[in-house]
Amino acid sequence: MGITVAITNLNNERNMKAFYTFIIFITLSSITSAEEILTSLPNKPEAPEFLLRDMNEKIKELDDYRGKPIIINFWATWCPPCREELPSMNRAWGKIKDEGIQMLAINIGEDEEAISSFTKNYPIDFTILLDESSEEISNWSIRGLPTTFVLDPQGHVIYRAVGGREWDNKKILDMVRALKTKTMPVNSRQKGK
Repeated sequence: MGITVAITNLNNERNMKAFYTFIIFITLSSITSAEEILTSLPNKPEAPEFLLRDMNEKIKELDDYRGKPIIINFWATWCPPCREELPSMNRAWGKIKDEGIQMLAINIGEDEEAISSFTKNYPIDFTILLDESSEEISNWSIRGLPTTFVLDPQGHVIYRAVGGREWDNKKILDMVRALKTKTMPVNSRQKGK
């Protein structure tokens, strides 16, 4: 009703200009940059270690992936934003899998059977790790799902994203790609996190 009233009052050129200025403002304010989508962490802490089982029963740890940028997504099958986000993560994986970048999906609190059933409708083509005990929520200070962290090749957390994103967005992928060339001295790592 408010828009109808606004349009009926557009009886002169001044009101038309104000209306179009308002529409342009609303449109531009809804556009965000990749920097706003991925929160840069100021201290670049070293990522917490993990020891988790994959869907093939193999034990994986964070050190298995060091040496390349890593996108680590924490998710659950019951989480609607996770389900919305996963197709874009799969598309992103298709773009980066041959570029020396790793992507992991760490499922929180569910077993292999629940995940296998879920992936029949929502395929995940990259590595899935199982955190059936949900311990990683506190280790990584996760407050909501999905939460995604982007690590540099040395294992420092560079970016965080809380909530769903379009991971195949060129700006986001370029931010991750840029980490392939960044290195930090070994002695600058923050141990014990």
